[in-house]
Amino acid sequence: MTPIQPPPRTAGTGRRSPSSGTGRTAAVLVLVVLAALIPLLGPSPALHGTGEAKAPGTGGIALLRTVLFAALSVPLGELFVNRLARSLPGAPPERPRAWAPYAAAAGFFAALGLASVVATGNLVPGGVADVDVGGLYASRDGKLALLEVNGFLAAWLCAGSRRPGLQVWPLAAVVVAEALRAHPATEYSPLLGSGLTLVHLTCASLWAGGLLYALRILRRWRGAVAGPALLGLYARVAAVLLAALTATGVGSSLRRMPPGTIAEQLTDTAYGRVLLAKVLLVVAVAVLALWARIRLGRASDPLSACSPARAEVVALGVVVAVSGLLTALPVPIRW
Repeated sequence: MTPIQPPPRTAGTGRRSPSSGTGRTAAVLVLVVLAALIPLLGPSPALHGTGEAKAPGTGGIALLRTVLFAALSVPLGELFVNRLARSLPGAPPERPRAWAPYAAAAGFFAALGLASVVATGNLVPGGVADVDVGGLYASRDGKLALLEVNGFLAAWLCAGSRRPGLQVWPLAAVVVAEALRAHPATEYSPLLGSGLTLVHLTCASLWAGGLLYALRILRRWRGAVAGPALLGLYARVAAVLLAALTATGVGSSLRRMPPGTIAEQLTDTAYGRVLLAKVLLVVAVAVLALWARIRLGRASDPLSACSPARAEVVALGVVVAVSGLLTALPVPIRW
């Protein structure tokens, strides 16, 4: 009796070989490593030739801040896109596995690391004995650092509970704490600056985390009519988020670099150089988003818009890393 051989897999079957999945996983790992190198190695090139002093542990602080921003983006994006998906009639009930618990855990340890730096007077602690936990309650920065630690811990617990939607409240507290931390009371009009940062960080988290989760849902909904509808709905909201990001980003830059000094500070200060790199990256992301929007509306297969959208996710990941580096650099002087 002759055994029946299985038919060969062709490109038209829609199935992917294990090697393609392995290659994609390796590519993601490489991108993650490269994104981590930006905050670690970025301070020295950015400060070169500016005459500005490099604070101790700048690279490590930038990396921790990058992890914190990413840990905000992932769960907020999942909550945001899940809400959009529920508004679509006939949307499949399937959802990809949530990454929110892992993101909250990473955010908790990153916030704990940043709090330890605050507890040693903004210096890198040499050991556990150098960390004055009680001293955190004595300063504004220390209280905000503790609020971020507790916020991520609460979000971690909520993400693993039966009501994961509750994590929006501790995450909102972390966003508020981060906005207040970025603008100390001694700064010029700190409440205005905190308000701009609050809107900017919220919109950035929804944009980056929302696109990541939307693409994960589309992969799970392969062949469903609701997939392109979800991507189109996200694209319309993302246009509003981009407008808010642009307005708050320009406002924050003008507060720290008055119009008459912008051209000089963009090239002569570390903050200005990294800010310029972030602006160019955001422009590239906006072009990719527009390309995806055009393909979504004109292509015979709307899901072909996923290709530029995936590139947009990668670029947004780099923007998050650059943003983490930006927060660790010295703020330019208002002349």
